[in-house]
Amino acid sequence: MPKKKSKKSKLLKKNKKVKALKLKTTAKKLKLGNVESKTAIKSSSSSQDEKPIITKIKKQATEKKEYNIKDYVVYPKHGVGKIIAIEKATIGQIIIQFYKIFIEKEKLTLTVPINQQSNLRRIASINQINKCVSILKSKPKIKRTMWSRRAQEYDQKINSGKIYELAEVVKDLNKNTDIIADQSYSERQLFEKAYDRLKSEFEAVLQVGPDEVQKKMDKALGRTQLTNE
Repeated sequence: MPKKKSKKSKLLKKNKKVKALKLKTTAKKLKLGNVESKTAIKSSSSSQDEKPIITKIKKQATEKKEYNIKDYVVYPKHGVGKIIAIEKATIGQIIIQFYKIFIEKEKLTLTVPINQQSNLRRIASINQINKCVSILKSKPKIKRTMWSRRAQEYDQKINSGKIYELAEVVKDLNKNTDIIADQSYSERQLFEKAYDRLKSEFEAVLQVGPDEVQKKMDKALGRTQLTNE
């Protein structure tokens, strides 16, 4: 018959199993800890590798100034103006340089950024003024289209900023007289708008007074002035 194991040996065996279990659990914890630490290092290193996204601020396109203070220029929708200043302003962290243009006829000051100076043009030359006088002397073109369509075309020509087109409108709408009854209200309005625009450019180019310019233009148009009897 086999001998019965003593209580002491049983206790020793039990203690060995408990120690082995504890060692196994500790090893697992250490392993898990290493995995977590590696993951943490990996994530921190990957976050360091990622470069921050930098959004670039668009700056105003730089252009060389074509005009100077006291220069006369033509802004299509307003006519002849004089540059009274060249200034800078910061808008949304962007420095913008612009012309300040005074329109004498309308008592209006315009602000035109230098990167939009293509909307301006220099005043005409003497040769161009002489060509305009020739246009004023020529026969008006009579169109048979509806007045509303013609009025739209005339308005577009006036606001085009092109001096020859302006002279053509003055010539076509001219009635050779100052009598109001000879023109409809809308015709007269367009004629006066074109006439005044052209007259102001004549003044700036020829450097003469408004009365002298009016005589020159009226003579070319063959306009008769009303006299008080």
